[in-house]
Amino acid sequence: MNDSSSGNPLTRVRGAYSSAADSIRDRWSGAPSWVRWLVYVVLIAIALVLPADGIGSFMSPYTDWPTLLFFPIGGYILLGIGLNVVVGQAGLLDLGYVAFFAIGGYGMAVFGVKFGWSFWEILPVGVALSALSGIILGAPTLRLRGDYLAIVTLGFGEIVRITANNTNYIGGPNGIGGIPHPPSFSEWTIPDNGLFDALGLGGVQPFKYGALDGKPYYYLMLLVIVIAIIFVKRLESSRVGRAWASIREDEDAAELMGVPTFKFKLAAFAIGAAIGGATGVVYASQAVSIIPTNFPFILSATILAAVVLGGSGNLPGVILGSFLVAWIPERIRGLQEYRVLVFGAVLVLLMVFRPEGLLPSRRRKAELAEGSGGMGSMGAEVAGPATVAAGEVGE
Repeated sequence: MNDSSSGNPLTRVRGAYSSAADSIRDRWSGAPSWVRWLVYVVLIAIALVLPADGIGSFMSPYTDWPTLLFFPIGGYILLGIGLNVVVGQAGLLDLGYVAFFAIGGYGMAVFGVKFGWSFWEILPVGVALSALSGIILGAPTLRLRGDYLAIVTLGFGEIVRITANNTNYIGGPNGIGGIPHPPSFSEWTIPDNGLFDALGLGGVQPFKYGALDGKPYYYLMLLVIVIAIIFVKRLESSRVGRAWASIREDEDAAELMGVPTFKFKLAAFAIGAAIGGATGVVYASQAVSIIPTNFPFILSATILAAVVLGGSGNLPGVILGSFLVAWIPERIRGLQEYRVLVFGAVLVLLMVFRPEGLLPSRRRKAELAEGSGGMGSMGAEVAGPATVAAGEVGE
């Protein structure tokens, strides 16, 4: 019997895209180390020149481009990297991830305003507090799975926001203002001539943090993102990463094989929370003031959508998905009241075109084909080819 779907244009486009992605992945996996390092250097160089005025005039005609690169684009990417540890690698559905972002932000505000600490002193403290919060949340709740775990994490996110709203010490609904900026390292200025001037970067002081120029904050966020990527990739290829993969695929089988599943799930929660807390500290250092409404549930849902859109479990995909989710609404801001409608339509089309994500890992594609949705026991099961075939045999 002929496959009627083979003539479907959408199916052909999907197949061509998947073949091209697999070919690139194969070449990358077989590339020598010097080629990989060259690609890394090129990518970092591109990231360094992204705030250029020439790029911003197209990418963000309605918003200040360097500020947009700092947040939401940079912030969403860093939050996506952290949430991917929990969702993409360990297969745990966290709907309250914004809570750790809030803990980091309020940590920066409280220690900076009330105790006079500097940014570099607060950053490790904010990361530690967020990781501790992840452990406190995970210790009594990680025995739960799927939808039940999602409900508990959702409640935790709301508890943090409501507590901040009702606590007078941290300003209640008015939040905390006067948050100090990071201390400036030097007055060094990028030369205002030649290539730098052509890129629109001439005269920029990348190590001087003030209230108006968003470029230094973008470079600070970029530094934290690079550190997080290196840390997460090292974990992914280690014993910890393999344990997370086994838990995501089949937690019961992993436990029977001797994997201490609870310990590794708790580690995933703590590491994801720490990255979320680091994002909050960096964000608050530029925002000057924060209020509880800066940390709504919809932010958790948006970051989760970015992870799934890009390709859960695959770091380049998560970065791409986070970039698109943060950038598209700002790029189409000129549509005014239709902006959210168009943004939603674009997301739907992308997921119809690539249900497994724009840049999925091969493991996720295999899980999706088997009907698990590529996210382990998160409760996101969908009917894949293997599931349908098994159902037909059963009938």
